[in-house]
Amino acid sequence: MALKTLSAKNAAALDKDLMSVGAFSIDQLMELAGLSVSQAVFRVHPLSRGRRILVACGPGNNGGDGLRLATQLRNLGVPFVDDFESAMTEADHVVDAIFGFSFSGEVREPFPAVIKALKETSLPVTSVDAPSSWSIEDGPPVSGPGNGFHPSTLVSLTAPKPLVKWFTGRHFIGGRFVSPDIAKKYNLELPAYEGIDQVVEVENIAIKL
Repeated sequence: MALKTLSAKNAAALDKDLMSVGAFSIDQLMELAGLSVSQAVFRVHPLSRGRRILVACGPGNNGGDGLRLATQLRNLGVPFVDDFESAMTEADHVVDAIFGFSFSGEVREPFPAVIKALKETSLPVTSVDAPSSWSIEDGPPVSGPGNGFHPSTLVSLTAPKPLVKWFTGRHFIGGRFVSPDIAKKYNLELPAYEGIDQVVEVENIAIKL
């Protein structure tokens, strides 16, 4: 089945519908997105491959999907690091939650060095909604720190974005919380979710709308 994709403009509008028509709070949506990401990471990186997961969080909602609430994480004993490159030497898997579908323009400090490290690492990398530095509409950049960055896994939240046309790794969709009426409004054909799964793995055959 070809997957229809959401533009950045429609993705933002869909989020607003989820909070109005769908009656979700922003916290609920971020919790559901974070749960989707965690399930996808567990699919591609079971505990037998190592328990040390490093999450790179940006300043916006995409970072929130990776970070969640800092106080809760500290209470659970999850450490925060300042030196990302050093932390990568002790990690088994990296989650790229720096930029999401609202990203545009140039990558600004302090993120170029982080994205360069993501590109050069031999560790498996899972990107949330978009590989950081990629254009939502036009895919990977032709220059800059993200040129040549291709994560091993992508988790598209709510629905795939047009950039999936350039993505060649394992692709998951985490949008079980999108109601049938909202999916119909945006002409989405979302895959069936099994059991209590919040993600489903799909092939990268996309149609831009």
